[in-house]
Amino acid sequence: MTELDDNSNGDRSRPAGAVQSVDRALAVLEILARLGTAGVTEIAEELGVHKSTASRLVAVLDSRGYVAQLKNRGKFQLGNSIVRLARTASPDGDLVRQSQELCAELAETVGESVNVSILDGNRSVSIVKADGPSGVGTSTSVGQSSPAHATASGKLLLTELSDSELAERVGETPIALTAKTLTDVSALVESLTAIRERGWAESEEELELGLNAVSVPIRDYTSKMIAALSVSGPAYRLLPERFEDVARAALDTSQQISNRLGYAVT
Repeated sequence: MTELDDNSNGDRSRPAGAVQSVDRALAVLEILARLGTAGVTEIAEELGVHKSTASRLVAVLDSRGYVAQLKNRGKFQLGNSIVRLARTASPDGDLVRQSQELCAELAETVGESVNVSILDGNRSVSIVKADGPSGVGTSTSVGQSSPAHATASGKLLLTELSDSELAERVGETPIALTAKTLTDVSALVESLTAIRERGWAESEEELELGLNAVSVPIRDYTSKMIAALSVSGPAYRLLPERFEDVARAALDTSQQISNRLGYAVT
């Protein structure tokens, strides 16, 4: 019996050998999808296997980008390879497919770049982009990631986390990208509280000097926020006094995307 077969107990409903290893690797992904983050010990307990077995499974998934380790935390989460696979699928609820056309329409309406982003650890990752009609826009590309605490989309997505999860994701001293980046955790928590109450987020030159953004939530059929839709543009054009009007237009679009994903206001 190999190490990966250490949990065999005569249950013929579970695959054996190499097939069992595949089954367990997929189970690891399902565990991380359900828990958000988990350490090797927790994964081993969930699978009912030795810690060394879980460690080997996680190592293989990590090497292929399907899981990623949180920096200096000893825990793992789903990795970017999951996003790449998801983009090639086309079920009715596919976020990318349902978002692209509506994002393009919003970009034309507000005259700025529009992105859909998801949270990957402590970073906001763009999975959809639509350019505005102006020749001067943002340089964000699909697949690009940015520190979540410094972006409108990232801050919005961080509002879904508990205090302990937030501390784990951003750490004790979030990095400064500009003089306006929130690097004090208490100030960040205060900002996230205001975002929750308002229902949308903003970033005023926090990621990059001369760049402003507004972000609103996208929800699925469970009412969970699964992504953030953002409008971004040059600070001289996307002025703070425009934020609320732009957020209102973006909310209309994000509601349409959410509805396509099965979300319904109750």
